[in-house]
Amino acid sequence: MNENMTITKDMLIGDILRLDSSLAPVLMEVGMHCLGCPSAQMESLADACKVHGVDADMVASKLNSKLEGTV
Repeated sequence: MNENMTITKDMLIGDILRLDSSLAPVLMEVGMHCLGCPSAQMESLADACKVHGVDADMVASKLNSKLEGTV
């Protein structure tokens, strides 16, 4: 894991999970349950959030908090 990395909403879901697989539960708790599906791997966080009806800024913030160990 790159501790200087910041998750942004333009990052691909697949790249986020490759950065740190422990982020999967954060995505799942906001309704993204098909993280292993091929289309999810190539979808941006913003696009995935739009499809699932959640705020991308809020999800990015939760992911970054998890990366920083503050969750």
